[in-house]
Amino acid sequence: MVGLRNHPHPESSHMPTQIYEGPTLKLKHLGAACALTVASLAASAHEFKIGDIKIGHPYARTTATGQASGGGYLKLENKGADDKLLSASTDVAASVELHSMSMEGDVMRMRQLDSIALPQGKTVDLKPGALHLMLVGLKAPLKDGDKFPLKLKFEKAGEVTVTVNVEAGGGELKHDMMKH
Repeated sequence: MVGLRNHPHPESSHMPTQIYEGPTLKLKHLGAACALTVASLAASAHEFKIGDIKIGHPYARTTATGQASGGGYLKLENKGADDKLLSASTDVAASVELHSMSMEGDVMRMRQLDSIALPQGKTVDLKPGALHLMLVGLKAPLKDGDKFPLKLKFEKAGEVTVTVNVEAGGGELKHDMMKH
């Protein structure tokens, strides 16, 4: 309740002190909560930029012990002239391949690509079940909360190193069990 409340004065038991209780205190709590929410969103939605290409939320899914490969995913938004993603590399795997995934009847097929086209003004999503990065020859399991550097090489924009967040996720594709 907003208003004045009488409290005993600390130096005298008979002289009341008035304390204002109102929206100011509530606004301070609300402001702190908003600041924490914004900081949390900024930490989970990370992005990078090189030239006219914005790289949104690079992530990989957790992998099991002994799993030889895993998937890397991100969003590429091209605000400039046509470009191509030519390659990627990281220290957590022996190599990184550019892949497409398609269904042929009941069989899931992945194919290695020479490049991934980034048309002018378009966004290309590398995501589970579609275009993605194949992390081949993992040196250790990818664990939830881990981060690792990934270098991306573009035909025109050049090279940039991004940070990949490892996230737990259900239903991811088991890359070492698919037909290539």
